[in-house]
Amino acid sequence: MPRDMFEAHFEKLRDETAPLAARMRPQTLDEYVGQEHLVGEGRALRRAIDAGELPSIILWGPPGSGKTTLSHLMAGASKAYFAQVSAVSAGVADLRKIIEEAKQRRLSQHQKTILFIDEIHRFNKGQQDTILPYVEDGTVTLIGATTENPSFEVISPLLSRARTYVLKGLTGEQMKLILSRAIADVERGIGNSNVELSEEAADHIVNLASGDARIALNILELAARTTPVDEAGKRQITLEAIEDAAQAKTLLYDRAGEQHYDIISALHKSMRGSDPDASLYWLGRMLEAGEDPLYVVRRLIRFASEDVGMADPQALVVAMAAQQAVHFVGMPECNVALAQLVVYLATAPKSNSLYKGYKRVQETIAKNPIEPVPLHLRNAATGLMKDLGYGKGYKYAHDFPGGFVRQQNLPDSLKDKKFYLPTEIGFEKTINARLKAWFGDNIDNNEG
Repeated sequence: MPRDMFEAHFEKLRDETAPLAARMRPQTLDEYVGQEHLVGEGRALRRAIDAGELPSIILWGPPGSGKTTLSHLMAGASKAYFAQVSAVSAGVADLRKIIEEAKQRRLSQHQKTILFIDEIHRFNKGQQDTILPYVEDGTVTLIGATTENPSFEVISPLLSRARTYVLKGLTGEQMKLILSRAIADVERGIGNSNVELSEEAADHIVNLASGDARIALNILELAARTTPVDEAGKRQITLEAIEDAAQAKTLLYDRAGEQHYDIISALHKSMRGSDPDASLYWLGRMLEAGEDPLYVVRRLIRFASEDVGMADPQALVVAMAAQQAVHFVGMPECNVALAQLVVYLATAPKSNSLYKGYKRVQETIAKNPIEPVPLHLRNAATGLMKDLGYGKGYKYAHDFPGGFVRQQNLPDSLKDKKFYLPTEIGFEKTINARLKAWFGDNIDNNEG
């Protein structure tokens, strides 16, 4: 078989055996589903694609939202040479080779080169620096795809020379449209398999895929392959077939990326807002996706002091008990202990007086001269120290009624300074009353 015929045969065979998600990749913008805010008629990016004049672009969006497909469509519309690399496997040598070929192509054929870097967030600073001059001088037009916030993952000089477009996860209706196309398509889809997908099965695929078209099509393909033909020659894909094919839901979560910070932030704010249901949900999102429970409990311990504080001093005790449970039993058994802590913190009275009090201490130390400890508070450990007045005039609180006596405990310049200003919430109400009984009504708690 001649070489060109062999290659054509191989490509045909490869296309036929490729996963359904690869076979159903849109060939034109008319087939492209979703992202109307970017490629809908009249949108700036759509106009640039139609004109074949693309700037360097960063596409940021969740997995399966169409970043790679859109990159291919943009390259096809521009008639540029398309060079694709994955940041997972490519190195500086690969980039330099592509750049040299792009230079030659630009000089000899007057053809532009689009350099598509999948998962660009995985390139380190040195690798990103390698392509920067050639993006700047137009040797290559960069299209970078990332699931991570480019503000954190792409170097500023490169980011400033590219337009960032944010892709959204696909909606349920868009996912169902993709599934129905795959079922009907005879050439690229599973149209020859006589598949009938029940409504509840389709809904379950949408739920499992969480906006990721690739996952949805993979589940559909496996279910179609494993569902036998009935007497009418149909493959009736039921909810049970989808559950069997999927087994478990894949949660969108990156322990080192933006999802990690977004979800812990949502947990903190839900607890601060005294919402136990939302707090449990965000805790579950982290734990079920494989987050380190020790990381979670560390953040909850901080919350116990920062957001509950002295309004309920038991919050820290419960938090430390949960930390011991995490160490002692581990996951998944410790998930209920963490759930108990989250509900306790969410429903506890809230006060940030302790947090604000320590912040005032930090600011005072930073802005004021460091003063010596007052003599009466010093420890007279030697005869010389005693002769110098160390400890002289100190009033031992236990020698006084109620175990309290007023005396100056701060340096002279700070003697009237108030750092801790308790509220009237929870146990702090008791603390406030106690301080007023000791020091009078000059305790200003308006800032608490």
